[in-house]
Amino acid sequence: MSVLDQVQRGVDFVEAHLDEDFPLTAVSRAGAMSHWHFQRTFRALTGETLMTYVRARRLARAADRLLHDDTPLIELAMDAGFSSQEAFTRAFKRAYGLPPGRYRSLGRRRLFVEKVGIDASYLAHLRDGVTREPRIVERGAQAVIGLSTHYYGVDSEKNDLAERIPALWDAFLPRLAELPGPREACFGLIRARPDSEELTYLACAEVPPDVDPPQRMVRDTIPASTWAVFEHRGPTADLDHTVNYVYGTWLAGSDGWTHTTAPDLEIYGARWHPTSPDSVIEYAVPVARR
Repeated sequence: MSVLDQVQRGVDFVEAHLDEDFPLTAVSRAGAMSHWHFQRTFRALTGETLMTYVRARRLARAADRLLHDDTPLIELAMDAGFSSQEAFTRAFKRAYGLPPGRYRSLGRRRLFVEKVGIDASYLAHLRDGVTREPRIVERGAQAVIGLSTHYYGVDSEKNDLAERIPALWDAFLPRLAELPGPREACFGLIRARPDSEELTYLACAEVPPDVDPPQRMVRDTIPASTWAVFEHRGPTADLDHTVNYVYGTWLAGSDGWTHTTAPDLEIYGARWHPTSPDSVIEYAVPVARR
């Protein structure tokens, strides 16, 4: 049995017992490792402690229950392993940006990725496919032109990302010659739509500010921002693993940074290739100091 298999067995135990009070040593026993070895391996692979992971998964379970049943907050707090409703509220607000009561009153799913459970492909991606600490960079505002669509993301029951986004790029790339160059990269601009599960995606390239969009294309602006930039290595189809890590682990566990709610940015530069296993996409989230 490989180390990844052993860690996966421990994770499977966590998922099967989220609503129970169990010692962390039970997780390492399920993975057939010493507790010290399991915790050290888990942190090396995921960038977070086992305790932090269990707490975050319980918060994600609580978030789902907030939207789908009327369980009292104190009961949700106890089920998630908190000693009081106040402690639960503080942790929930830190993770999701809203107190649980407000989250419930919205009556819809979050637009961004919640803490996902770990599977074998995600573990392998954490090991080989994503930089776990980002570069923090400043970018000025950039005028862009491209083609736009609406879609539902991977955390929606209506998920149609795989149909919408590749088709959009297939339509946009042949029209790049209509835009003035040269250019170092193309961009995917991802923007949340108010009061909707839907997201807006713009496949685009930077242009001078005074250029008019060709027929059926639209103009937009990548805002000036501080960006946390992660490298995604491997197939474009696995990019959701990197996004899950950014939102579910790095942002949730960061003491210094918070998302500004500006659009996210996919950067397709010289190292991107549509089929190469060595392809690199940069995924950037706009951040500000807490």
